[in-house]
Amino acid sequence: MRNIIFSSLLLIFSVSFLSAQDSLATSNFIEDEFDNLIESSNNYQGYKVVDYDALIELRDNTKRHVQDLKNELQEEQSTISSQNEEIENLENQLAETQEDLQRVNEEKDAIKFLGMPFSKGSYMALMWGIVGVLILALLFFIYKFKNSNSTTKEARHRLDETEKEFDLYRAKALEKEQRLGRMLQDEKNKAKD
Repeated sequence: MRNIIFSSLLLIFSVSFLSAQDSLATSNFIEDEFDNLIESSNNYQGYKVVDYDALIELRDNTKRHVQDLKNELQEEQSTISSQNEEIENLENQLAETQEDLQRVNEEKDAIKFLGMPFSKGSYMALMWGIVGVLILALLFFIYKFKNSNSTTKEARHRLDETEKEFDLYRAKALEKEQRLGRMLQDEKNKAKD
């Protein structure tokens, strides 16, 4: 894009330089005609007598030259205005291209997450934050599980011990009841005899 602008400016300057050289050559031609007219004229009492036809020809050539210069100036002005328009268009295209490039770079550097655009840095921070929270939650649940598991094992162990004690107590109570029942029966039997 910059190359195009540079080329356009180079073209403008080269065209204006060449046209300046052409106008210098043409103005030298007119000056030469004036010099020739003055040299070819006759002297009469301190005045120069100029041939009428040569003077008319010089006038016509000068008018033609002035008209050519006007035409050339108009052409140059139209060329300059068209080149200025082209430069303006190119600058607008350059601005649009730069905006598009900036938008594309922003889109390239952005990641959409849950419908919202995030920069890569924000996205990475968010993802590592979520991973960190999940790891902390996992560690918390593992700790709670181990704590609950050890509490459950301890409660089962105490339950087993209590059941054993209860079975032992029941066996002793049954034995005691049977012994007391025998003793009562023995006493009843003794009382009957």
